[in-house]
Amino acid sequence: MKLEIRLYGDPILRTKGKKIGEVDQRIHQLAGDMIETMHAANGVGLAAQQIGQALQLTVIDVSQAEDRPSTLKIDGRTVELATAMPLILVNPEAELGREIVSGTERCLSFPEITAEIDRPESVQVRAETLDGSPIRIEATGLLARALQHEIDHLNGILFIDRMNSAVRAGLSGRLKRLQKESDADRARARRALAGQRVL
Repeated sequence: MKLEIRLYGDPILRTKGKKIGEVDQRIHQLAGDMIETMHAANGVGLAAQQIGQALQLTVIDVSQAEDRPSTLKIDGRTVELATAMPLILVNPEAELGREIVSGTERCLSFPEITAEIDRPESVQVRAETLDGSPIRIEATGLLARALQHEIDHLNGILFIDRMNSAVRAGLSGRLKRLQKESDADRARARRALAGQRVL
């Protein structure tokens, strides 16, 4: 089921996700819905906060981004991207590489906003799969960037926080407009919910 993507201004995006203990049927369903939502929006990653759930859960699929190459190792073995995607990661933690590179990023919670963001070129991630197995990922390229972007989301950090001050200042008008639209959408949703209540 396709879910609503929360936009900048929604407080859930600034909420650190709770660690997932037991991966039950609800988490399995949520992960499947997140993948469907990400693909429908032409995204390469989606964090639980972006669909209104403050949980340590993210999905990533960079297999169609052939113009921005990536490398992937899982548990020390090189893996073809096409066979490993989409990745579903529970409770991920990142160890960042040292070499910093600049790259273009966008975010499904910030429609029509892109920016050059400096991030480490490589990352190692320890996480769990949906069946509870531990997994160790080593990535470079777009996949490394997507992993860092989504793990930031899980900790309430947004890509605008990684922009340099000049870029962020240049986007201030668009960010304020997006925040107003998000506030208005939430107000409409609250009024609609109030109208449905039956005493």
